[in-house]
Amino acid sequence: MKKLDKLVLDAFIGPFVITFLVVVFILLNINMLKYFDDIIGKGLDWWVLGRLFFYFAIFTIPTAMPLAVLLSSLIAFGNLGEHFELTAIKSAGISLLRVLQPIFFFILLLTLAAFHANNNMVPRAALEAYSLLYDIKQKKPALELREGEFYRGIDNMSIKVNKKFPKDEQALKGVLVYDHRKNNGNKEVIVADSGRMYTILNDRYLKFELYNGFNYTEGAAAQRGVGSRSNDQKESLTRSQFAKSQFVFDLSSFQLQTTDKKWFQGNRIMRNLGELNSDMDSLNREVLNLRLNHFLGRPDYFNFYTRGDSLMMPRDVYEHKVYRDSISSLPYVARSKPGTQPVVDSAAVKLANANKPLVQGLPAAKNAVDSQAVKSEQPATKQKQTRRKATSGKTRKLKTLYPLDQLAKRKVDSVHNMALTREMIQGAANKARTIKSQLINANDGIDNFKTELIIFDIQWHKILASSFACIAMFLIGAPLGAIIKKGGLGVPFLVSILFFIIYYVIGMQGEKLAKQHTISVIAGVWLADVVLFLIGLFFLKQARRDARLFEADFYSVMLDKVKRRLAPKPKSVEPSTV
Repeated sequence: MKKLDKLVLDAFIGPFVITFLVVVFILLNINMLKYFDDIIGKGLDWWVLGRLFFYFAIFTIPTAMPLAVLLSSLIAFGNLGEHFELTAIKSAGISLLRVLQPIFFFILLLTLAAFHANNNMVPRAALEAYSLLYDIKQKKPALELREGEFYRGIDNMSIKVNKKFPKDEQALKGVLVYDHRKNNGNKEVIVADSGRMYTILNDRYLKFELYNGFNYTEGAAAQRGVGSRSNDQKESLTRSQFAKSQFVFDLSSFQLQTTDKKWFQGNRIMRNLGELNSDMDSLNREVLNLRLNHFLGRPDYFNFYTRGDSLMMPRDVYEHKVYRDSISSLPYVARSKPGTQPVVDSAAVKLANANKPLVQGLPAAKNAVDSQAVKSEQPATKQKQTRRKATSGKTRKLKTLYPLDQLAKRKVDSVHNMALTREMIQGAANKARTIKSQLINANDGIDNFKTELIIFDIQWHKILASSFACIAMFLIGAPLGAIIKKGGLGVPFLVSILFFIIYYVIGMQGEKLAKQHTISVIAGVWLADVVLFLIGLFFLKQARRDARLFEADFYSVMLDKVKRRLAPKPKSVEPSTV
C-alpha cells in the first residue's frame, strides 16, 4: 500500500468508526423513546434491557451506515483541505480521483457489509426485538406498594397501605383492601391494622397476610315473598372480625413470558430477500386465484347473457388455471409411517390417467395403487353404467317426440311469455344485488392483495437501495469536504444533516407514491439514491475544477456574468457622410 493511500484511509477510518457509533447511539435513543412508557416500571433486569438495546441497535444499521459515511467523508476531506494536505497532493500532480480511489474501494466493502447486515442481521434483529418488546408490554408492572396510594396491579384488587417499614420490607401498617373479585362494585372491604406481603414457591405466588381487622360485606337482603315489591328490599351490611386472614395470588402475569416468534416473522421488516420473494409469489398466486374464480363463476352470475360471450381469459390467468388444474389432478398420497408404503387415492389416480395431456411430465403414482381399493369400487361403477343406460333411453324417447332445439325454444318462449309478478322482480333484484356485492368483494380482495404485494416489493428494493446509499453519500461527502475545507464537527455535521433530510424526505415521498400506484416501486424506492448520486457527480465535477461554491466571490462573479449577458448591447453609430 502506498503512503498516499495509507494517509487517506487513516484520515477516513477513524472518523467513520466514531461517527457510526455516535449515529447508532442517537438513532437508538430516538427509537427507544417511543417505547419508554412500556419499559419503565416493569422491573426488568439488565440482561433483558441489554438484549433489547442490542437488537434495536442492529435494527438502526440501514439508516446509520449512509449517514456515517457522509459525515466521516466530510470530516476526512475537510481536515485534509484545512491543513493544506490536499493542496500539496494536487501540487504533486496527483488528481482528486486518485485521492478518492482507496476510500472508494473501502466504501464498496462497506456497501457489501451493509447489504449483508440489511439482508441477514436486520431481519433477525427486528424479529428478536419486537417479539421481546411484545413480551415486555404484556408483563405487568413490578409489584411495588407506595404509602398512601392505591395499588391496582393485582387483578380485581385495590390495596392501600398507610406506612411501610424500611428495615422490614414485608411489614405493612394500616391496610385497606377493596375486593372486586365478584364484580359487584365496592361492596367488600377489608380493613386491617397490619399485614405482611411476601412471595412463595420461587416467586410464583404472592402471599398476603392481614392481622387484627374487619371484613365489611354489603349485599341485598333475602327476598320476602312472591308478591313483595323490589322497593321493599333493603341493603344489608355484614361485619366480621378476624385475627388473621390470608390471600394467595398468582404472579405468572408479573413474569416475563416468552412468545413463540412464529407469530411475528410474517412481517415484511423481518424477512430477507429470499423470503420476500416467496411472500410476493404467494400474494401473486392469491391475486390470480381471485381473478380465475371470477372468470369461472361469471357464467353462473350471468347465465343468460354470457351464452354467446367470446371474452377470453388473460394469458396469465389461463396459465395459472392450467397449473392449478394440473396440481389438483395429481393423486393424493397420505402420509405414512417411515418404512411403510404410502396410501394412494385410487380415484385420483384414475383422474390423473384421464388427464394425461394436462399432467404430462408430473410425477404419477399409478404403480402404488392398492388393489383392494380398486376392487371395492367395481360395484359403484356398474351402478353408474346402468344409470347411464337408463338416461340414454329417456333421451332417445325425447328425441323421437321433439327435437332438442324445439324443446329449448318452447322452454324459453314459455318463460318469456309468463306474466311478471312481484316475487319475480324482487328475486331478480336480489340476485343482482348479490352479484354486485360479490364482485365488489372480489375487487376489494384483489386490491388488498396488490397493496400488500407492493409493500413487500418496496421492502425488497429497500434492502438494496439502503446499501447502495453508502456510495451516493460518499460521492457527496468527499468532494464537498474538499470544497468546504473545514474539518471538525461543525460545518460537516450541519451539511450532513441537510443532505440526510433530503434523502429521508425523497425516500419517504417515493414510497408513498409507490403505495398509491402513482409511480412504480423501482422509481419510488430508488429515487432518493438517484438524486443524491447526481448531486454527488455535480460536486465531484466542481471539486476537480477547484470551484469555490461556498465563497461569496464565486457568486458575485457569477452574478456579474449574468448581468453582462442581460444588459442591452450599445447601438453602433454609423459615420456621417459630408
